[in-house]
Amino acid sequence: MGSEEGGSSSPLLRRPTLFPRSPQSSLFFCFALLLLLAAAALFLSSLLSSTQDHRPPAARPLAKLSRPVVLLISSDGFRFGYQFKAPTPNIRRLIAGGTEAEEGLIPVFPTATFPNHYSIVTGLYPAHHGIVYNYFVDPVSGDHFTTGSHEPRWWLGEPLWETVAAQGFNSAAYFWPGSEVIKGSWTCPAKFCPKYNGSVPFEERVDTVLGYFDLPKDEMPAFISLYFEDPDSQGHIVGPDHPDITKAVVRIDEMIGRLISGLEKRGIFEDVTIILVGDHGMVGNCGGKQIYLNDLSPWINIPESWVQSYSPLLVIRPPENVSSSDVVAKMNRGLSSGKVNNGKYLRVYLKEDLPDRLHYYASYRISPIVGLVAEGYKVAREMTDTCECGGAHGYDNAFFSMRTIFVAHGPRFERGAKIPSFENVEIYNLVTAILKLQGAPNNGSASFPNSVLLPSY
Repeated sequence: MGSEEGGSSSPLLRRPTLFPRSPQSSLFFCFALLLLLAAAALFLSSLLSSTQDHRPPAARPLAKLSRPVVLLISSDGFRFGYQFKAPTPNIRRLIAGGTEAEEGLIPVFPTATFPNHYSIVTGLYPAHHGIVYNYFVDPVSGDHFTTGSHEPRWWLGEPLWETVAAQGFNSAAYFWPGSEVIKGSWTCPAKFCPKYNGSVPFEERVDTVLGYFDLPKDEMPAFISLYFEDPDSQGHIVGPDHPDITKAVVRIDEMIGRLISGLEKRGIFEDVTIILVGDHGMVGNCGGKQIYLNDLSPWINIPESWVQSYSPLLVIRPPENVSSSDVVAKMNRGLSSGKVNNGKYLRVYLKEDLPDRLHYYASYRISPIVGLVAEGYKVAREMTDTCECGGAHGYDNAFFSMRTIFVAHGPRFERGAKIPSFENVEIYNLVTAILKLQGAPNNGSASFPNSVLLPSY
């Protein structure tokens, strides 16, 4: 065995040197270090490139138009799912090249035509824009609102055509509910605002709108709204599952195709923002789904003069000397007794007790008593020999059958994108963001446009 005397030590116990001493080893080490640095640089470059590749695509620049133009189209009563009843190649072209609400657009309550069309263009719930139903009575003046009422006092809020006009641009409204009302900066000029005439062919409506794009650029409307009555008019007669609905949907698709073709001929299809919506859906109401108010007579008598609407929205305004709370309590007692035919399919509320999600109480125009009817059921005063069987809307907007479509195509909408369903009060802010205008106060979310529109880098 050796010893460690004299500073000698065993080779096994020597301290290893930090670097090899041979020239060949030093060269090898330097080469390895360079490779390592190169690999790190490549990794960082790849990471940066990957980050840039995953940025949302930017808004596409306008090719021919000098400023954005939005064309808002309503197909009345176009229930979500109707687009699958037929090939609808033109609507599907908009979907493929644009953004779609994957499970449909949610209407406001009540799911009726005038409240929803006005919510779309004001961003307000009916309780705030004043059009609380298609027909109602002002309890203060006693005046009756109808679909032909164009006095400004009924129509609150600021619709898109007024917003656009107030900021120095032209706007056009072809038969959109509320557009004939002269208020603020909007005068409903004959050139851009024809008086409603349901007999005007759809083709003529489309061709008139296309003609707006032939005007000098300083006259061309920045915002255009266009209304079609179908397939709502067929849905009320035959319900949502009839061949006539399929024909009506095909016809709407043909009108979209006519519009696209006209824009393409002008070289501006990719420049114009097209937003296709409906106002509500449709549900069948056949098959013994009636609820009769006279069946409640053992509990309470509801005079005809109290009832402002029977179905699908039951609206009751008792005289001031009658307790609305007492009326509601007695009606619900009878409906839940099991002795009223289909009674369990109607629930009556004081308006302030309605679910908050309906946003249907903050207006003196809303009657104190509102009845929510189950999907597809209807209320009448008494049984008659007449058998009404068709389709209806106006029900709770939570019902999927009340949903409609939202399809948007244009420079600021991502191609082939699907977004979650949303309420139609968001559309006002969406349009003002595209047009780069200052919008009026509304019930939509200020952040919604940024969640849907493509950014500009």
